[in-house]
Amino acid sequence: MKFNVAIDRDEDGVWFVECASIPGCVSQGQTKEQALINIQDSIVACLQVRAERGLLG
Repeated sequence: MKFNVAIDRDEDGVWFVECASIPGCVSQGQTKEQALINIQDSIVACLQVRAERGLLG
């Protein structure tokens, strides 16, 4: 599965990433690359929790 994400950098240089199609699914990283890796982990975790709660499908 592929998800679109929004990525932005704050004034301290930290990268924030959000997956808008999964409410509350956000992550961050010190580099853009790390933030994108971290959001992949967050997406998997969010989908697992939603499946356990019967919120998928």
